[in-house]
Amino acid sequence: MSRIDYLIRHLCPIGVSFKPLGEIARLVRGNGMPKTDFTDDGVGAIHYGQIYTRYGVWATDTISFVAPATAAKLAKAEPGDIIITNTSENVEDVGKAVAWLGSEPIVTGGHATVIKHDQDSKYLSYWFQSESFRVQKKALATGTKVIDVSAKQLAKVRVPVPPLEVQREIVRVLDQFTQLEAELEAELVARHRQYEHYRHVLLSGDQAPSVLGEYVSFAGKAVTPSAMTETEVAIYSLPAFDRGLGPERMRPQDVGSAKNRISGPSVLVAKLNPHIPRVWSLPVVAGGAYASPEFYQLVPDMRLSLDYLAHLLRDNMSTLAGLVTGSTNSHKRLQREHIMNVPVRVPPLAEQKRVVVLLNQLDDLGADLSIGLPAELAARRTQYEYYRDRLMTFKEAA
Repeated sequence: MSRIDYLIRHLCPIGVSFKPLGEIARLVRGNGMPKTDFTDDGVGAIHYGQIYTRYGVWATDTISFVAPATAAKLAKAEPGDIIITNTSENVEDVGKAVAWLGSEPIVTGGHATVIKHDQDSKYLSYWFQSESFRVQKKALATGTKVIDVSAKQLAKVRVPVPPLEVQREIVRVLDQFTQLEAELEAELVARHRQYEHYRHVLLSGDQAPSVLGEYVSFAGKAVTPSAMTETEVAIYSLPAFDRGLGPERMRPQDVGSAKNRISGPSVLVAKLNPHIPRVWSLPVVAGGAYASPEFYQLVPDMRLSLDYLAHLLRDNMSTLAGLVTGSTNSHKRLQREHIMNVPVRVPPLAEQKRVVVLLNQLDDLGADLSIGLPAELAARRTQYEYYRDRLMTFKEAA
């Protein structure tokens, strides 16, 4: 018998009380606080959008701040309070909660509600992740493109309220799962940073600095499907690119819009957001091959090997991503001059070959890593979700 079972048997032998959230807590709806209110320091602030992506079950520090004068007009969260989202683009994210466990009061804005209660803060925040809550919020949610669960609707949610001793023991168990997951995530990040560092060192030779434009040219002439003479062609497209797949084989009459002919070994670079910057090396092209217009097709000259070019571009991914331009996020694109001006040091071909062998070995290690640690992390998350839902399932008191 686990300690949780022991506590439940002795502290609530006839079952656990289920109560509407509005009976055990006071809900304070936030307002205002666009991201333009953020400052470098001041009063800690949690924006509802950050709860989806930047915070876990609890937090002791905030990512953002607002001026004291701004904070005075906003909903305040005291230490121990919970901030929960009311609005999202999907049912999964709406109702995501973070327990504030810092030492000072903070503030939140619109599309969020502060839950003030006398329960264990982590217990409630964990419960807001549970299947029991997910089912209830789905029934209470309104909207299609924008999903909303108002503070008034949240107050109706029925929450299991075991004694505090039980709540704290559940939290202790779930904290262990959370800690293990955090350690695995940190290990994964550290390994990738290590590989990126080694790649950068290997590509930073002692040759005279130059720019990539001295060694590459852009290729690819648009061809309409009607002008394709092959019975079947290979089409390189962004959807397949993003899934790590090879080209799609299809008949010319099924290709659709014009594509750029790939006439020989080259490197494809995605030029449209949010795919920037992805690099795809094509050392051998057999038969009719074409690429969608969303790619730049780069061909190295005799001084630069194809594989070395691909590694140079991968090493500059973050730099290239920061150079995209456009009026809106969906229209941002990588310009040709951005690629041409990538700083490079190009050693003799023999040295390029040696470096490529080492970098390919690093890629192999990275591939093993992408199978190993992420798979273990996914397994741990599945295990955590199973035990969380099991621990949050109680016999209800009559």
